[in-house]
Amino acid sequence: MKAVILAAGEGTRLRPFTVSKPKVMIPIANRPIIEYAVDALSQNGIKDIVIVVGYKKERIMSHFEDGKKFGVDIKYVFQPKPLGTAHALLQAQEDITSDFLVLPGDNLIDLKEVSKLMESEGENSLLIAESDIPSKYGVVFLEKGNITKILEKPPEKLSNLISTGIYRFTPGVFDSISVMGEEGKHALSAVVQFMIEKGHKISGIRGVGKWIDAVYPWDILDVNASAITDAKIGVAGNIEEGAIIKGQVSIGDGSVIRSGSYIVGPVVIGKGCEIGPNVCIYPSTSIGDNVSIQPFCMVKHSVLMNDVQIGSSSTISNSVIGDGVRIGSHFTTNNDEALVQIESGYHSVANIGAIIGEDSDIGDLVNVRPGMIMGARCKVSSSIVLEGSLPNRSIVM
Repeated sequence: MKAVILAAGEGTRLRPFTVSKPKVMIPIANRPIIEYAVDALSQNGIKDIVIVVGYKKERIMSHFEDGKKFGVDIKYVFQPKPLGTAHALLQAQEDITSDFLVLPGDNLIDLKEVSKLMESEGENSLLIAESDIPSKYGVVFLEKGNITKILEKPPEKLSNLISTGIYRFTPGVFDSISVMGEEGKHALSAVVQFMIEKGHKISGIRGVGKWIDAVYPWDILDVNASAITDAKIGVAGNIEEGAIIKGQVSIGDGSVIRSGSYIVGPVVIGKGCEIGPNVCIYPSTSIGDNVSIQPFCMVKHSVLMNDVQIGSSSTISNSVIGDGVRIGSHFTTNNDEALVQIESGYHSVANIGAIIGEDSDIGDLVNVRPGMIMGARCKVSSSIVLEGSLPNRSIVM
């Protein structure tokens, strides 16, 4: 069996972290999220994978290359325009001759989810899950194990069963995709609804493993917290005498944990990092490669991507910090419930700190209010209080 991973989208709702990378390359527990889909397939014996690429495709292709170092064979096909998931899948038609799986590249997926779908009976199946916020997804309705209807992002809570976007199809699905495409409908949910109306049975399979997706920037925190519990433990760096490491903690090659530091897992620290002395890192935190955290800092339930620098006496909580961000001393994120604007909508988010885009430069004594979103490549002077949002390349004096 082959599999197709859809990885062509930009992920505009995940800005500022998709300014220079596609959403599937956002790091979760220090691995691009798409890697979890590739691993789940490989562990189920599916080695032939087609990845549909588009936005910033080079970032994906240079990471996986031909797939050999991940134990799979990868072929890439290109979606020239981001018209929708069905249109993306159509680009792989020439490579599909038998039953196949379709996975979104921007979801955290484990091997049990893939196994469940592979074992499903019937020609076409969709993995479904329960959600407290079904309006973010395609809502499904079931009758005797078959899907009778699918509605994309309904404004009202009509059902708590949702589509995960993980499918098992026969090659016949491409005929339905072509028909719907002629009508200007390019979403897989629309194709599935069309197939149901034409008498095709679509089995609704309830997953038994791990499936979480990242729709908005703050979702990265929950996805990371889930993935980090399964991260491999390995301490390859240098831990100085007087540093305390407790629980599930992974430390990469060349990283140094200075004396007096206190780390409680689950925590993942990448390669070439300089932590401490006297730094506290608490659970559900991922720290990328070449990160520097100076003395007397505290970090908890946060994601710090590669090449981040944190000045001394700083406190970072429930926050996501993009690649190459430089932060001065005595920086503080305040985490609480906040009303956050993404595109034209507002979202009430519980317990959120700061969202800071790549290559931003922040001075000393900066205080950030809950839910503040800073775009990429911003510059903020010292002794500033930040709230609301800042577009890319903003300058705050």
